[in-house]
Amino acid sequence: MKSMTWLALLLAFGSWGTPAGAQTKEVTIAHQDMIVPFRVAQAAGAVERSTGYKINWKIFGGGGDVIKAMASGDVPIGEVGSSPATAAIAQGLDIEVVWVLDDINNAEQLVVTPNSGITDLAGLKGKKIATPLASTAHYQLIYALSKADIKPGEVQVINLRPQEIAAAWERGDIDGTFVWDPVLSRVKANGGKVILSSADVAKLGAPTFDAVIVNKAWADKNKPFVTALVKELARADAAYRQDKTRYAADSVVVKTIARVVGAKAEDVPATLDSYAFPPAAVQASAVWLGGGKESGVAKALANTAHFLKEQGRIVEVPADFSKYVNAEYAAAAAR
Repeated sequence: MKSMTWLALLLAFGSWGTPAGAQTKEVTIAHQDMIVPFRVAQAAGAVERSTGYKINWKIFGGGGDVIKAMASGDVPIGEVGSSPATAAIAQGLDIEVVWVLDDINNAEQLVVTPNSGITDLAGLKGKKIATPLASTAHYQLIYALSKADIKPGEVQVINLRPQEIAAAWERGDIDGTFVWDPVLSRVKANGGKVILSSADVAKLGAPTFDAVIVNKAWADKNKPFVTALVKELARADAAYRQDKTRYAADSVVVKTIARVVGAKAEDVPATLDSYAFPPAAVQASAVWLGGGKESGVAKALANTAHFLKEQGRIVEVPADFSKYVNAEYAAAAAR
């Protein structure tokens, strides 16, 4: 690994041959603009090569949009934050979490404009704060406001997709935003001041993560594909963890990630460092996906659901979230 050139590493993600005799199948995967190591494998066609499937990679502006697409039946696999995943399960969508794409850690932040006069959460009263509806950022914003004893109606929370947020910021239409990269770096470069991060909200009691979710019925019929997908996810994360110094702004892999998500290459290394990417063995354990009701993911989803119900955003809290968490694919990737 140490001696590999960046081009060799990039090509390695697509080095698996199509299985002999494999019948070509087609699937649409909904992804977002999160800056994660898997974008390299995605661009290299690694999953296509290891499965023989034709994959339509479709980018969406937020988790709510991904959930809508999956609810329509057209998209069986998607990337969503823990909050939209929780809401989808509570609303009856037959999905399961099969991989933790990232531990959001410090990667999402509440940033205010330089002329807003806001210096703390109390200063948000009466201000316009944009965030994608039903996203982890939205959940964290509402959670932080509740902890600061700020009522929902005291802040104008505006539903905008990330790219819409960037445009609204530049026009001066909003006072702040809770968002992730690449838009986060753009608004910070334009004078944005950080008031709160996702790591701060986690300390308040609301840790968040991004996940890969699948339609259960589809996954049951296509287990080899889901297994191969998760193995490629694990492989990409492992390559990053093994030597982060290889992910420099001028490297092939970082330029690839930037191209896939529409980010600036110089912003990618710091953004990657703000996330955590748990290994497959850890994901298969009770820390994340394993352990039934005691799994980290099941408990996080349950806690999120209780908060969303208190806020009137869902009607009922499912009794057992472990039914929507499947560690078997992570376990296979760890072997």
